[in-house]
Amino acid sequence: MKILVADDDPQLVRALRITLAAHGYDVIAAPDGAAAIATAAQARPDVVMLDLGMPRLDGIEVIHALRGWTDVPILVVSGRTGSADKVEALDAGADDYVTKPFQIDELLARLRALARRRGVAASVDTPVVRFGDVEVDLAATRVVRGGEVVHLTPTEWRMLEFLARNPGTLVTRQNLLRDIWGTDQVADSGYLRLYMSQLRKKLERDPAHPQHLLTEQGMGYRLVLGD
Repeated sequence: MKILVADDDPQLVRALRITLAAHGYDVIAAPDGAAAIATAAQARPDVVMLDLGMPRLDGIEVIHALRGWTDVPILVVSGRTGSADKVEALDAGADDYVTKPFQIDELLARLRALARRRGVAASVDTPVVRFGDVEVDLAATRVVRGGEVVHLTPTEWRMLEFLARNPGTLVTRQNLLRDIWGTDQVADSGYLRLYMSQLRKKLERDPAHPQHLLTEQGMGYRLVLGD
């Protein structure tokens, strides 16, 4: 199993590399937040282990960036022991949290639990999703159509991102409402239909007869890939 260790403490990284390699793990390292994101996109690790207090981009920013395009398990290993820090990391998308200093047996047990939950045979989602003449770069939060960048509002992006992370799958209105507005109790008074209409105008060849951004009547929406 391949583990990305993102931490700016070279001694800790060296110790983890030796210890984890002795237990059969393939370890790659990143010294800061920006490098962690780039390495994750290139190396496709099975688990990401990261510190919160890193230079360039902190751990919370890295978690948000990764969750834009992958559901790879994220284990935070941090010296921050406050409950607020733990809650913030978990709410951002981390799967587990270990405080420094830690016992290696506990760390290994948590890694095994994440591997079981994820399934090490599962591949990391591609950061680029393509349909028609559209490319959605989930890591860079960018949409290109026919070679030209398409401007999306933040809400349009959130809606497209959710669909792109679940291609071919029915995404219910409740799931979209929860992802975009943080609750499924928001009354859907046409908001989703409005934003879907705007996305189709920007991304479909014929918005009146969409081929990719489809409505499942009475249930939700589905993103269909292909030409």
